[in-house]
Amino acid sequence: MKIVIQSRQVHAQPGFRLIACLVLIMSSILSGCQSMGGSQADSYANAAQIDREVDAALHKLYETTPSARTLAAKARGILVFPNVVRAGFIGGAEYGKGAMRKGGRTTGYYNIVAGSYGLQAGVQSFSYAMFFMNDAAIASLNSAKGLEVGVGPSIVVLDEGKAKMATTTTLRDDVYAFVFGQRGLMAGLGIQGSKITRINP
Repeated sequence: MKIVIQSRQVHAQPGFRLIACLVLIMSSILSGCQSMGGSQADSYANAAQIDREVDAALHKLYETTPSARTLAAKARGILVFPNVVRAGFIGGAEYGKGAMRKGGRTTGYYNIVAGSYGLQAGVQSFSYAMFFMNDAAIASLNSAKGLEVGVGPSIVVLDEGKAKMATTTTLRDDVYAFVFGQRGLMAGLGIQGSKITRINP
């Protein structure tokens, strides 16, 4: 098993207003994790919104990181979380919804959840794309327990330098991941320990 991750934490100045905002955001994140119900019409609307956001995130990734297209041509599936929100004060939480794409079509919807401990304060959002290179890795994702990053398939997080060196002859790991935002590729942001589970939005 191999995980290559570089971490970077964005910090914010402490203060009463910041603490209050973080508490509200954390509550919203946790509520989102638990709120998977709703009418069938709402489900269709939520799924359509996720698909639109996935389209935009993939377009942004391919535009800023052409080497991602090399992976896309060889990948058996691409799991995209277009808007993952991370918020924390003392303890942190992370949550987002996304979709798996195979042959340009959505085959399932997923959420990503993570928690962390330590002195940290801040709020940030980012996009996260995972390129599954074989069927065994996809099977791990769709297992009853879901996929925990760091347990199971080998996952390599690509920064800008490593992405440029990625070629069809060097693609030997199970999953390659990009963490990106408004300015292109970002550091790994501590994705190890994140839990990915299939959902019905």
